[in-house]
Amino acid sequence: MSVMTWQGWAACGTVLGVLGMLIGTRIAPDVVIVAGLTVLLVLGVITPGEALSGLANEGMVTVGVLFVVVAGLQQTGAVSMLVQTLWGRPRSLTNAQLRLMAPVAGMSAFLNNTPVVAMLVPAVNEWAKRYELSVSKLMIPLSYAAIFGGTCTLIGTSTNLVVNGLVISDTNLTPMRMFDIAWVGVPCALIGLTYMLLMSRWLLPDRRSALAQLEDPRSYTVEMMVEPGSPLVGKTIEGAGLRHLPGVFLAEIERGSRVLPAVAPQEQLMANDRLVFVGVVESVVDLQRLRGLKPATEQVFKLDAPRSERVLLEAVVSNSCPLIGMTIRDGQFRTTYNAVVIAVARNGERIRKKIGDIILRPGDTLLLEAAPAFSDQQRNSRDFFLVSAIQDSTPPRHERVAMSLGILGVMVVLVTIGLVSMLQGTLLAAAAMLITRCCSTSEARASIDFQLLIVIAASFGVGKALESTGAAGVVAHALTAWAGSNPLIALAVIYGVTMLFTEMITNNAAAVLVFPIAMATAADLGVNPMPFVVAIMMAASASFSTPIGYQTNLMVYGPGGYRFTDYMRIGLPLNCLMWITTIVVAPIVWPFASPIS
Repeated sequence: MSVMTWQGWAACGTVLGVLGMLIGTRIAPDVVIVAGLTVLLVLGVITPGEALSGLANEGMVTVGVLFVVVAGLQQTGAVSMLVQTLWGRPRSLTNAQLRLMAPVAGMSAFLNNTPVVAMLVPAVNEWAKRYELSVSKLMIPLSYAAIFGGTCTLIGTSTNLVVNGLVISDTNLTPMRMFDIAWVGVPCALIGLTYMLLMSRWLLPDRRSALAQLEDPRSYTVEMMVEPGSPLVGKTIEGAGLRHLPGVFLAEIERGSRVLPAVAPQEQLMANDRLVFVGVVESVVDLQRLRGLKPATEQVFKLDAPRSERVLLEAVVSNSCPLIGMTIRDGQFRTTYNAVVIAVARNGERIRKKIGDIILRPGDTLLLEAAPAFSDQQRNSRDFFLVSAIQDSTPPRHERVAMSLGILGVMVVLVTIGLVSMLQGTLLAAAAMLITRCCSTSEARASIDFQLLIVIAASFGVGKALESTGAAGVVAHALTAWAGSNPLIALAVIYGVTMLFTEMITNNAAAVLVFPIAMATAADLGVNPMPFVVAIMMAASASFSTPIGYQTNLMVYGPGGYRFTDYMRIGLPLNCLMWITTIVVAPIVWPFASPIS
């Protein structure tokens, strides 16, 4: 066995320091990991090329480009449509997790799990907000379900393809077929899903958005109209998802000359119904995103800029505004300011008038739809005390929802049949989203989570230090030496070593490092190496106890509001369950004593 060099010891010490900082402090993970990478670079443990290798990693770039694809889906309302049709209204937290995890695991068996999670993170956020669910109870289940599904087929995760490539290039074994890994992957997935449904309510944190914690928020009254030909026509209030909306309630329906107060859940919607909602600004923004609803005021459609290029803003009327004492219609608000009043908030009370008939008073808070330039133009105006834009409030481009879904479908098909790589497919899809104006270039730039990309890229560099200094190999050989002549113990050790490296470096690097050691161990013992191949596939993919072990774990880290220890609390028992299941099932399917082929 080779001896660890000082560079290897420095790499091990730095990795342990990074893990300690992530566990014991609340310093941002990108700062901690970049600091560790800097230490390794300054000490000369890795070269500048190795330190920056993560920036050129295909997986990292693919994740970055996927943000643009997802932005196209969000800006056309496809994400909202997915929430309404796929998951529906959950009866409980456990029911919500089941509705989420089962289809995600199924999709991830045949699609790369990274884009599946990238597309669903914003959908889960919206779903949790709509039904007042804790997002921290859903994001880790989303990531884990994608991992479960990825272990069930050869194409479910890139790690399985990498290991099968090593089998083809480095051994005389028969290459694995599409569903060979399913003998182990399906039992592991079922056990994992059951564990999450039973234990996550206690092991996952309960962190809710600020909206769910508001007690007496400022409320707006806003009117929305059901468009003719809308998918909402003919649906009940409950079926359309308009009941129990967080932060907003449906006060009444105006249908022709009739007013329907205290609307029943089974009331059916009709074309041109005017729905009167009362709620907080975030919820009003959500209403603007519902397909089939449009603002009841026709003034919105008379503004100069297209709706897809406008934003919502809040403006407080000052006592020197020239329109005070006049109705919004008589004061010609749209003509004067090139902005339309969507709703008015006044001392928390509901104003029972149509928008155009409301007489403006000092202190009224107006919810406006206008071009982004309105904020700069009126910020120093004496007409308003305060003007502030509302984040992510651009009305969706519902007319392009079919286009965005078509682009996504073509990307999935091209990647699945192997005509293009994952990176090529996402680049083509992102370009198509921009060319067809499913999202603008500014929206595409704003959608990219650079903090996440820095964490992924820096993690590759830190992992490269363990690999290039030989530290990983030394540790692996030392651990496998404990196995002795018992093939079952050797299999358990190989799984454990791969799992350890996956949590500290990357899944593909861990598999590549341990594969030759596993083959040598099987040859020394004179047993069938297939259980060892399967153990590496499972251990390198089934990463649950750290956010840096697998890309999907990192992708839900920020949106779920998690800390490093949250992954360890729920992930370590799950790692052990996967470990035990694999070393029990694999030798049954591929006996140690069977002929090596």
